[in-house]
Amino acid sequence: MSKQLPDGGVELSPDEIEALPARWSSCWTPGEVAQRLAGIGTPWYVAAGWALDLFRGRRTRAHGDIEIGIPAAGFPEVRDRFPGYAFDAAGSGRIWADAAPEVLAAVHQTWLRDPATGDYLLDVFREPHDGDTWICRRDETIRLPYREIIHHTRDGIPYLAPELVLLFKAKHVREKDQSDFDATVPHLTPAQRETLTGLLARVHPGHPWLADL
Repeated sequence: MSKQLPDGGVELSPDEIEALPARWSSCWTPGEVAQRLAGIGTPWYVAAGWALDLFRGRRTRAHGDIEIGIPAAGFPEVRDRFPGYAFDAAGSGRIWADAAPEVLAAVHQTWLRDPATGDYLLDVFREPHDGDTWICRRDETIRLPYREIIHHTRDGIPYLAPELVLLFKAKHVREKDQSDFDATVPHLTPAQRETLTGLLARVHPGHPWLADL
């Protein structure tokens, strides 16, 4: 994705930002997303907090939205699964409704919107990649095959490896991120702990979580 934001878009007002949780309140569940993407060729995975719940095997807290990650080149195939919906690009407090290709090339978040209600139902991260190799947005020297980073629930729902979810959460460490870390680390395998330790030391040297790993 480009480092420079494209022209246009609408800057969200404080009131509009405050109203976003209500617009996301009807978002889909991982199971509903999986039904809509069943059989798709593009690799995809549930990301963020929902991914950690899928890893732990139960819902542990409320989720304000649902995010999935896909390789950027696979977005057209994903988009075709949602006829009748709009995809708005989002970034830095701005929204580009029905985003044009040049906008999609510059930002990585895409919010699926129901035009009838204005509600947002799904957040699609269009991620950098090299063919079948995932590239980390936090550090593009971190590259892993999709087959290694995507895990599955017993029901077949794909989700991002928990150690990678926690790497992304380490940037800001909001209250929910700390809670997710505390609840997830006891369930990690020694190999997953080792991987997370190495990634944190590389991307966020001196991060406080390192002491707990």
